[in-house]
Amino acid sequence: MTEHTDVHVSAPNIFAELGLPDAGTHYLKAQIVAELYRLTTADKLTQAQAGDRMGISQPEVSRLFKGNFREYSVERLMAFLTDFDQDVEIVVRPKSGGDRGHITFKHALA
Repeated sequence: MTEHTDVHVSAPNIFAELGLPDAGTHYLKAQIVAELYRLTTADKLTQAQAGDRMGISQPEVSRLFKGNFREYSVERLMAFLTDFDQDVEIVVRPKSGGDRGHITFKHALA
């Protein structure tokens, strides 16, 4: 016997969909952390090795990768990306519609 579950299409930012405060910033941080996790995995690093690279402890890396990253600023997370030899580029352009401008994270494939 299976239970019926309603499924609906969500907006890309689940934090906004849930009505959480600072949803845009939280979503951006989550995308950066996902990229840090991808880089750690791609380099086959342990959490301790990733922590050494970023200047934080293994338990901090563990918390970061489990989604506990509110205490980190976007700037600090971007600095972690540079610790993985990544360039971080900020591009400003006129908005393409909607009520206001927004921030987008894009992974540039090599």
